[in-house]
Amino acid sequence: MAKHEFGLMQDAPRQGVRYDAYEPQKYACISVDDEDIDPILAELETVDFCWHTLSVRGKGLAYCGITLIPPSSMDAMIRVVGKNPNLALLKALLETARSRNKWVIHYGL
Repeated sequence: MAKHEFGLMQDAPRQGVRYDAYEPQKYACISVDDEDIDPILAELETVDFCWHTLSVRGKGLAYCGITLIPPSSMDAMIRVVGKNPNLALLKALLETARSRNKWVIHYGL
């Protein structure tokens, strides 16, 4: 089954740096089944994210790429994720990020 991975970034992304490397161990990522992410993709199209670098702003997850989720988007992301009980672990990660004012990294398919 296809998986997405989400991890807490201890340090905020740096301006001018591209986050293209697949490093799930670095961020202690959790895996989330694509079948649980797919139904919420449309709702996430209204949430602000960065794709691969801080200079590329977009709406929604980079489905097949890397998404940088800023602290300012945590509330919106938690609202969407919280509707699906299968995403309880992801919701907990996002709540931890919000409480610590941290970024989250998402590795798409």
